Amino acid sequence: MGFHRYFTAHGNKKNQRERREKAHHRRTLAYGNALSVKKHGGAPIVDRRHHQRAGHSRTHRRHALHVHHALGAGACARNVDTVSTTRLKQVLNSGVQNLSRMLAFLGTTTVSSSRRSRVQQFCGHLSGSRVSVFASGFLSRDPSQLQRSRHERVNGTLVRAYARQRLALTRLCVTSTPAQTSTVGTLDEHKAPPAEKQRVRIQRLFEEAAHFLQPANSFVVIKGWVRTARDQKQFAFVQVNDGSNVSGIQVVVDSSVPSFDKVASLATGCSIAVSGYVRKSPGAKQPIEVQATSVELLGPVASNYPLQKKRHSFEFLRTIAHLRPRTNSFAAVARVRSALAAATHAFFQSRGFIYLHSPIITASDCEGAGEMFRVTTLPPGATEEQADFFGQRASLTVSGQLSAEAYACAMGDVYTFGPTFRAENSNTKRHLAEFWMIEPEMAFASRDDAMKNAEEYVKHGVSFLLETRMEDLQFFDQFIEKGLVRKLEQVRDLAFARVSYTEAIEILSKATEKFEFTPEWGSDLQTEHERYLAERHFQRPVFVFNYPACIKAFYMRVNDTEPTTDGRRTVAAFDLLVPGIGELIGGSQREERYDVLCSRMQELGLSEEQYWWYLDLRRYGTVPHAGYGLGFERYVQFCTGMENIRDVIPFPRYPGHCEF
Repeated sequence: MGFHRYFTAHGNKKNQRERREKAHHRRTLAYGNALSVKKHGGAPIVDRRHHQRAGHSRTHRRHALHVHHALGAGACARNVDTVSTTRLKQVLNSGVQNLSRMLAFLGTTTVSSSRRSRVQQFCGHLSGSRVSVFASGFLSRDPSQLQRSRHERVNGTLVRAYARQRLALTRLCVTSTPAQTSTVGTLDEHKAPPAEKQRVRIQRLFEEAAHFLQPANSFVVIKGWVRTARDQKQFAFVQVNDGSNVSGIQVVVDSSVPSFDKVASLATGCSIAVSGYVRKSPGAKQPIEVQATSVELLGPVASNYPLQKKRHSFEFLRTIAHLRPRTNSFAAVARVRSALAAATHAFFQSRGFIYLHSPIITASDCEGAGEMFRVTTLPPGATEEQADFFGQRASLTVSGQLSAEAYACAMGDVYTFGPTFRAENSNTKRHLAEFWMIEPEMAFASRDDAMKNAEEYVKHGVSFLLETRMEDLQFFDQFIEKGLVRKLEQVRDLAFARVSYTEAIEILSKATEKFEFTPEWGSDLQTEHERYLAERHFQRPVFVFNYPACIKAFYMRVNDTEPTTDGRRTVAAFDLLVPGIGELIGGSQREERYDVLCSRMQELGLSEEQYWWYLDLRRYGTVPHAGYGLGFERYVQFCTGMENIRDVIPFPRYPGHCEF
């Protein structure tokens, strides 16, 4: 007879075996119903008259017998603390055996398609109404909780069978198609997990923990990389990180999960897919964990994997820049960088600025310093620029400012956000050959307007980080720069200081600090001067404005003569100095007067022919306008506390280094 007797009709013959089974069913079911009525104050879980009202056939009732029997076991398991150990063994064993027969039958390849269809329809009906209730009993308990209850006398074999049945039930519940289950009302709070489910980011599990702890939403799929794996006989604990947060999440794998023996030996760095249920964690480190029902190895890792459990130096990690985002520090930097980029666009877009894509290849030198990377298709040694690709000398841009000015003088307020390049042979912790710049330009604006906008922008980005990336900031506060969070809170809350260049030189001259470079009027401020003003004197970000014209670019507006400068010319320029970094922002009001601009270009030896289009902006409807540029990497440095600017950009480019 085999499984045939469980899934085919037997006519009207009632033998002794059937009577015993029905009696056993009634006892178990009555016990489960009694528990349901007692605990929940509702109707019995299964009413015998249900089948009569529904017009179910005798065959259907015989099939339902075994699942209803298991249902009683589920009800008992749900109320496990009120059940005696002996009774618990009996009902759990009975439920496991009966439902296992159904599972085995469904998995038999020799079953005819018509019979399989009938059984799957039957299971589809149950998955909508009955099995979901059964799941609420079995799936609401886990082996670890069962063992920790007063039923510790329950032998390990039963517990393992119980855990295996949970996994089997999960698979059974997903065999029915949506069309089959939709014909029967489901219990929303006990939905069966779908056969295929999109992965959930780990950070979202923590942000929406209350949602995922609900039974209907607790089944999840996470995918990521193993940080650590440890075995404790009946359980394995795997720390998985998918890059969405610092800590990742702990996955608990019990011995009933397939390939349990291999889980404990997972190597650091391998990628896995985990299906399981979100549960409250008994530990204090994390509020939730994932109790796995399956663990799949997606990508193994070679034995020479350079990133192990120990901490690596930043110098070493720069040699493997393609792997360093797998470390906590660089993953956190990437998340902060992403958040600041999002905050940048949100800030300017909310104020009506137009986002401009400025060109990367240009024939103009914005700074007039000549430190540009040349773009050419000519062979080495060739000098005829007319034969080059563009027919003239072309370079990688050092700034998108001039292009932004053209659009600001037509559209009001614009901003650029893109890569720029400087061929400076500066091998320091503050300079890169390739970096990103944020450059807003505002029409009908003065130097003070630009300074106000710059302060608001910096505060906005810092506030956004404090609201959205606190876990990352706390990580940097603990391991990179002590007091970082407090520093950022002060930036958010305190007004920035303002001091003229002339006053700043006086402050530096009177300081007791011994500087390597003597501060004097007419010389640019060095990093040591900038940091002294921001860290020691003002102890907060500070704007220094009205610099000498002789040390600033040609496009900066020349001020009227100031009494405090003894007749020496200054320009309406400003720098924002911040603690730990020095200069973060440089800006100015632009020279809108055609004749003054031409005079400045002649002084600096710049060709008017080369900048003909820029001069046109002053010929045709010129307006006062101002803007500034912010080095994005220095901003990320300031917000993370990272000491070296090479560690806040994915693949740093600097003198002698252009790998990856």
